[in-house]
Amino acid sequence: MGNGRFSRRQAIQVGALPLLGIDLPTVLAAGAASPTTPKKAKACIFIFLWGGPAQQDTLDPKPDAPVEYRGEFSTIQTALPGIRVCEHLPGIAKRLDRVSMIRSMTHTDVNHTTAPHLLLTGQPMLNQGQPLREDFPGMSSVLASMGRGAGSPLPPAINLMPHSPDKAPRFVEETHGQGSGWLGPVWQPMRIDANPNAADYTVGEITPSADLAGMRMEDRARLLQALGSMAQPTRGDTAAQSLHRDRALGLLSNRKAAAAFDLSQEPPGVRERYGLNIHGQSVLQARRLVEAGVPLVTVYWQNDGITNVSVYWDTHSRNFIDLKTRLCPPGDRALCALLDDLEARGMLDETLVVWSGEMGRTPKVGQSVPGGAGAGRDGRDHWAKVFSCIVAGGGFKKGLVHGSSDRYAAEPSTSPVRPADLVATLYHQLGVDPHTIITDRLGREIPLVSGEVLTNLIG
Repeated sequence: MGNGRFSRRQAIQVGALPLLGIDLPTVLAAGAASPTTPKKAKACIFIFLWGGPAQQDTLDPKPDAPVEYRGEFSTIQTALPGIRVCEHLPGIAKRLDRVSMIRSMTHTDVNHTTAPHLLLTGQPMLNQGQPLREDFPGMSSVLASMGRGAGSPLPPAINLMPHSPDKAPRFVEETHGQGSGWLGPVWQPMRIDANPNAADYTVGEITPSADLAGMRMEDRARLLQALGSMAQPTRGDTAAQSLHRDRALGLLSNRKAAAAFDLSQEPPGVRERYGLNIHGQSVLQARRLVEAGVPLVTVYWQNDGITNVSVYWDTHSRNFIDLKTRLCPPGDRALCALLDDLEARGMLDETLVVWSGEMGRTPKVGQSVPGGAGAGRDGRDHWAKVFSCIVAGGGFKKGLVHGSSDRYAAEPSTSPVRPADLVATLYHQLGVDPHTIITDRLGREIPLVSGEVLTNLIG
């Protein structure tokens, strides 16, 4: 493994090492980083705006374009001279000098379940119909397999995918790239389904107890289900089952680890700053988990169930109504609270923050495209040719706008950025050589990511 290569079989074998009392960080130290990629960040919080925000109605407005392209919103000046954003992102506007904004993200996949695979793994899918277990492993699982978070009772990777109060359908469960894929269930992220804004919020019935023997069996079962959520153990996956069982028992018996899930320990004012809603409290939960030592937490936007015609950020109809009322305000508030908190706690320099969806929306209001799902008179269809995102902390430059789109926000006009480039940069900032050669499920030797590090974004 010292040559920077690791296979699925090796990863599964390594996953069993903690059960045998062998030191995982020591075994993997040689492959976790190279001298040319010094570790700059300890953790990453990826806020995934599932559905695809309209770039021209959020971070990349086009006020001089015809109304059918620019939409209904006004723009506001940001902390960067000459740079404007949507009027409904006032917090981001004030903090743009503390982050980097990319306005030239681009790819070609307009499918909500497969496009995230590009953003979360840096790799295209080999087969559009493949099951989740055949995906390329996501960043969180790769980091876990390299020893990040080893020795902690907390899982090394956690996905926050909260249910809405009325249990609205969660299409995000079908999203590719969110798990360990062919790397195996040992490295499957823990999935938290609970609504963190609920008064009775608990995670897998985590309640520290001095008497494990007296703990209710159903409590253990719920936590085990969360830890192994999307993993489908098959014959020979006993190492995965044992590891998830040990993690569950470790969490149940460790008060400090369990406290990371207790949002009631946060002052009411802090909780209010994040927003007393599902998304705001999910982002706060992510901060607490990273603070407790979890290397990578992904927060997926929830289906709030408010409307049947526009869910998540997938605004085929009611684009301007929903962006103004239920999307931009909580998204803006939670991101800003997170950035402020990380900076105040001295954590921003060692924590990467990503705020992005898997695609953008059509340049023209009411425009439908092949492969999309259509658009109403007040909506925008799927569009992957150009979209925007924000990256911050972890060594990224502050006050940088990278790339630009054309006058209609239809295509990149300068410095296009592929998802693979973004993922390669995140790996680099986390101290992992993005070009590390790994062996995939077909036995092929391929680089971890095919993209190039965006060196001009790095401070």
